[in-house]
Formats: sequence, C-alpha cells, structure tokens
Amino acid sequence: MLSKKVIAAFDFDGTLTTKDTMFDFLKFYKGSFVLWLGLITGSPYLMAYYLGLITNHEAKEKLLAYFIKGKSIDDFSEKCKEYESQINKICHQQTLDRLKWHQDQGHEVLIISASLDNWIKPWAESKSISTVLATQIEVKDGVITGRFSSRNCFGQEKVNRLKALYPEKDYLLYAYGDSSGDKELLEYADFPTLYKRK
Repeated sequence: MLSKKVIAAFDFDGTLTTKDTMFDFLKFYKGSFVLWLGLITGSPYLMAYYLGLITNHEAKEKLLAYFIKGKSIDDFSEKCKEYESQINKICHQQTLDRLKWHQDQGHEVLIISASLDNWIKPWAESKSISTVLATQIEVKDGVITGRFSSRNCFGQEKVNRLKALYPEKDYLLYAYGDSSGDKELLEYADFPTLYKRK
C-alpha cells in the first residue's frame, strides 16, 4: 500500500519571519519617511477596516496602491530580489529548522501568505521551495495598476488556494501559522502548529 503524499504549508509573516514583511519591504523599497507618510495617508482605510466597514482585501489593496501603483513591474521585481537578503536577517531559526526537516523527509513544502508573492518567491526559490500561494498584483503593459489580480490570501482564502491546487484531499497536511489569519488553514490541516510568539 502506497503511503500518502505529505504537504507542509508554512505561513510567512510571523511564522517564518519575525515581523510583517509588507511593512518591512515597503521601508526597504521606499524608505522610512515615505512609509510613514503612506501609513498616515492610508489611515482612513485602515480605520475603516478595523471598524468593519471595508474588507481586509480592500484596505490592503488601497494601502499598497499608494506605494506601488504606476511602478514598472521590472523595477519592482528587481527590488523584491534585493530584499531576499533582508528576509534572511528576520527569519525564525526554529521554523526554518522545521521546514528543512520536512524537505529532508521528502515532503512537499509550500508557502502560503497574505503578502505579495513578488518578494516571497526569490527567497523561497533560494530555499528550494517552488510553490508560493500568496496575494498577487495586477500588471498591465508592464506597469502595476495598484489592484490585486487575486483575492488577498488571508483566512479562508488560504484553504481555497490549497483546494484549487489539490482538489482531492488525498494527502496529509502539516500547517504552520501564528495568527488569526491562519485559523482556517490550521483547522483544515491534519497536523496544525500554531506558534504563539510575543
């Protein structure tokens, strides 16, 4: 009898890294002053989200548009590649060790995150991870429109992405997360791990 395929799905921000990479990347990309200016400008959208007036998807899309709308995707992608070295400085060694253990066992490892896949993929590839399920930006004629081309990969959307990739649940799923945004993914997993970090 053949053993079941094993998949290990890792959240990115706060699970593999010590901080939210969206804000860390934007600081790297635009500098501290522009980051804070953008947060102040986008504060009405953040407040509307916390009050339940708009969705997480809408708030995040509006905020990111301030920083990346109208930018060349080639230039943006180059900065994302440069950011790989910064990610290595903010990784949780404990989670990296667990990821490596899964790889050594021959398990399929993937990253599933609400962050943009643009800055996750270069780092993932350096760790021999070929599958990144994350939020995607819309690009037209080589220019970022400021909109998402996918749903924000948060909450139930993480499970939806897995189901789209693997329609049949004929595998064993290990899942790793650290926040409420990983709740549905962890509930869907056969072997969930919730990291409670300060």
